[in-house]
Amino acid sequence: MAEPLTPEGRAARRAAVGELGDALRELVDAAVRTEVPDAELEAAAVTARELAARLRTCGRGLHEIARVDDPETGERWYSPVYGPGSPVAPPLVATDSPDGRATGRVTVGKPHEGPPGLVHGGVVATLLDHVLARALRAAGRGGLTATLTVRYRRPVHLGVPLLLTAEMGETVGRRTTAHARLVAEGSPEVVLAEAEGLFVALRAEQAADVFAATGRSVGAWTSRS
Repeated sequence: MAEPLTPEGRAARRAAVGELGDALRELVDAAVRTEVPDAELEAAAVTARELAARLRTCGRGLHEIARVDDPETGERWYSPVYGPGSPVAPPLVATDSPDGRATGRVTVGKPHEGPPGLVHGGVVATLLDHVLARALRAAGRGGLTATLTVRYRRPVHLGVPLLLTAEMGETVGRRTTAHARLVAEGSPEVVLAEAEGLFVALRAEQAADVFAATGRSVGAWTSRS
């Protein structure tokens, strides 16, 4: 396991991780849109495998937490939903507040296409799930998704700036509900999709068992009470 980073070292590494993530997302977008000749595709595949081998010279185990992450707050720099270092994450920028609210802004591109020209329904659900969970964590009510109900009201188009908002609902014991909706920033009065989620916070002993393989204390998904 790599040595922990100092605050300064973490900031520097996060900057480098984010820069590589940006470059890889550009590559993914180019790869799913390209119509170059077959020979050029074959040459690009060779280069991609060479780069993968270069990055694998020093890596983490399957359950090891990245040094740029903060498992106590839930910030995951390689999250497939918003992670700055993830080549598959939509460019979601999310914020939250201690009163149990969260906001996300994103413009979804070709790598997350479902029907032609539209965002894949599973990606819509994933984005909604993230802002729901983020709203709860901001209020100290971390937990795992128990149920997620999504209602798709209108098609969600690629290339359109989108706004997601979420708000924490009722808390009973370790269970908390939350509600979210998705709109186009240019037409906020038209709901494209909405979701309701039920989240269950793990007891400390449950979290220790669930996340045992990480070898770390993981507090973002546990009960704060």
